[in-house]
Amino acid sequence: MNEAQTPDLRASARELDDAGLCVLPVKANGSKAPDVAKWMQYKTERSTPDEHDQWFGDGKRTGIGIVTGAISGNVELIEFEGRAIDEGLLDIVAELAENSGLGELWKAVTTGWADKSPSGGVHFKVIVEGKPVAKNTKLASRLAREDEYTDQERQRLREKPNTKIVRVLIETRGEGGFVVVAPSHGPTHPSGERYERLSGGPSTMAVVSSDDLEAVYTLCRAVDAMPTEEKAKTAPRPKRELPAGTVRPGDDYENKVDWPEIIGDEFDPIFTNGQTTYWRRKGKTRGISATTGHSSDRDRLYVFSTSTTFEAETPYDKFAAYTHLTQGGTTTDHFKRAAAELRSRGFGSEPPRRRLNSVPRQPGPFSDGSSALDPDRVPDEHETPDAGPALRVVAPARAELDITNEADAVDGLLAVMASGQLPDLYKRASGPCWVYEDDQGNPLVRQLGTDNLRAYLAEHVTTYQVVKDPLTEGTKEVRELVMPKTCSTVLGRRDWPLLPLRGIVTAPVVRPDGSLIQAPGYDKPTGLYMHPRVPLRRLAPQVSAESVARAKEIVLGQMLADFPFVDDSDRAHYLGALLTPVLRPYFFGPTPMFIITATAPGSGKSLLKDIFKHCYGISETAWPENDAELRKSITTQLYTTGQPVVVLDNLPNGHVIKSPVLSSLLTAEHWGDRVLGSTASVTMPNDRLWIITGNGLRTGGDNARRAVWVRLDPNCPDPDQRDGYKVGDLRPWLRANASTVVAALVTMVRAWLADGAKPVRVRKGDYSEWASMIAGLLAFLDVPGWMSAQGAGAGQDDEEQEWAAFLAAWHRTLGEEPVPTGMLLTRVADQVPRLRNGELPTAQGLGGWLKSRDGRYFKAPELGNFKPVKVWDAHKCQNLWRVEAHEGRQTIGGAA
Repeated sequence: MNEAQTPDLRASARELDDAGLCVLPVKANGSKAPDVAKWMQYKTERSTPDEHDQWFGDGKRTGIGIVTGAISGNVELIEFEGRAIDEGLLDIVAELAENSGLGELWKAVTTGWADKSPSGGVHFKVIVEGKPVAKNTKLASRLAREDEYTDQERQRLREKPNTKIVRVLIETRGEGGFVVVAPSHGPTHPSGERYERLSGGPSTMAVVSSDDLEAVYTLCRAVDAMPTEEKAKTAPRPKRELPAGTVRPGDDYENKVDWPEIIGDEFDPIFTNGQTTYWRRKGKTRGISATTGHSSDRDRLYVFSTSTTFEAETPYDKFAAYTHLTQGGTTTDHFKRAAAELRSRGFGSEPPRRRLNSVPRQPGPFSDGSSALDPDRVPDEHETPDAGPALRVVAPARAELDITNEADAVDGLLAVMASGQLPDLYKRASGPCWVYEDDQGNPLVRQLGTDNLRAYLAEHVTTYQVVKDPLTEGTKEVRELVMPKTCSTVLGRRDWPLLPLRGIVTAPVVRPDGSLIQAPGYDKPTGLYMHPRVPLRRLAPQVSAESVARAKEIVLGQMLADFPFVDDSDRAHYLGALLTPVLRPYFFGPTPMFIITATAPGSGKSLLKDIFKHCYGISETAWPENDAELRKSITTQLYTTGQPVVVLDNLPNGHVIKSPVLSSLLTAEHWGDRVLGSTASVTMPNDRLWIITGNGLRTGGDNARRAVWVRLDPNCPDPDQRDGYKVGDLRPWLRANASTVVAALVTMVRAWLADGAKPVRVRKGDYSEWASMIAGLLAFLDVPGWMSAQGAGAGQDDEEQEWAAFLAAWHRTLGEEPVPTGMLLTRVADQVPRLRNGELPTAQGLGGWLKSRDGRYFKAPELGNFKPVKVWDAHKCQNLWRVEAHEGRQTIGGAA
């Protein structure tokens, strides 16, 4: 094809499609991005010939590309950037391949299908066999040269001089990637030049196994020029300055021993190029396993293979490699033992004695005979007279700490915390805490005081002091508990190097990103601790329609089938409450209280409560005598208990729930209060589901708008004598099937999430986000009645009804003319709200009540909406009042 010819992209699309590739057009703006509205769908659905006709049929397109990964038959791209080609890296990799026995493999990769981009880069496409294609991966990079810096990069360096500016040399396009292919041309590339096919094509791509692909990766990584430091676990501790003339065994070994003596039993040298030697592990016939001498700052071993005793892609200096091979690891203890062994072989010079608080420590076994201490300890080659606390692992998950000096003890304790060696110790805003369970298996949170922390450290950390040994005139280590004042100092900090505990969950729950917490224990992404109430059932990877139908049958068709719900809304509200703990981390803000009420005892309220108890665990508390006690009870539940559901059980028959403390709780995302027995105040997330049970319950004040009702009416005498239920006695059934119920509830939520987690817009004030989610979930499950007018609590507020009747009678009797309060006490006395003793209020008292309700609408069923309005009478210098009817429609679901 000459320059005058225009490439036939439709023909190219046909060639690519015949090879099983997902083909897309490319934007003609130099961005090299797909030119479709939403190209994410093409990561899972191949484009069709009809779409190719639509995109390329008119001959106007200039760019064509393919989606890499599974959708194109497991195609992966290996890209050498133009700068890599200019710097000869392609030739170097080819030479490495030839010298390492991979010449034929490299030839197949580079001649199967290769394109050249206008910028000089070369693209090799291969088909990966035996494993899914990985995501985009950078194989080789280098630091940018100063002449390559952009203006933005120069500015970054001025602001942060230590910033590393990197240039990628070799990388892959893997699963879900997109790459432009020849014969794209014109404005497809910023240069306006065309892509050229160098060799082969879609039908001749090399098919490489996963092992061969890893070998190709290794070849490319071998030319990586980015400096890599040893990881902390493969490098000795930072070296302190030694007295003049003193040489550490590790440094002496580094200078005197060559790599073949160290790693000759593990690797064979293949060839040397410049300062770099390439090695292959024993028993392998081709490929590269490791390099030495590649780093410009220090001679290190860098292993590519995952099949050796060394950690892959981790630099080891000679002392670290020797320590790993001879001691079985590279922890601080391993380095100490390796240093002692090298010293016994004549490397290094005699170390200075380590002194703590001017007291020297002599090497040798500890003298107190405790099995928790290390009897084989050897001197640390890095110890100096002014060293800090000794911290080392002497047994799995148990640290040893020198607490001779209190300042060092504080630093050491914080280091132990940061090391992650302390099980089930977390932090909240008020300090360190631990999670434990009571005799009934309920999770509890204990905030640590001085004695708690001291007892905890005694169990999990071996602490000792260095004292004089009169027998040897040296020193010895003696077991000693951490001093109380040291614990107080640690607890008095602003922060602690511990994982944050943001809550406890007792069943699988949905993270904010839509994924599921399924494993017991601490979940780092959310800070939640799962303490399962019941044994967790293994969940299928995918949710099917059959599993959803089965879940509905278990929950609705069996467990809840025989409860005498008054209306569909009551059943929907209870199911919404039952699903809320699973969704709790997925939404923000509080939830309303659920009021489970019935017409008579024995209707099933306690059974509905027990479903929560068996599935999630509940914290029960009696209804307090006053708001002060209610506040204390709320704080105790949020601060110490871990159950996701709090139940205020068995309120008095006909009780009117009217509490400003409860109103405040139900609209607060966080709850703040003073801890009992302390002057400290704490703030805790209000993440519990609050449930109230009782017969004939009603609400007053603002509590009505903060409640969702679940009503039961068995409509028979002696309802507790009913029988013939589908599941028999519910409590024994729950004991046997609670884990199945939890799995069913989680299945419902997972199915909704998999379907797109579509909400259904519901106005419920501060709870609208939660209410809309539950509405969408129940709609997905085909469960009717959620937040319908009949079940939303309408008509349950005595105060609302009383004032609505009063205002309606006032409007009917006196119209909308302004009148004094005294006239209301004579003309509509029968409807005026009463005092608690049943007496009429005074004119002044009624005026005060009206002022607090000025401008607020009250709904009188079938009569309309009315509000009192204050009118100032300037002539008489007094307030008059009139009632005003609302002419528009009432909006259901105002602000809470």
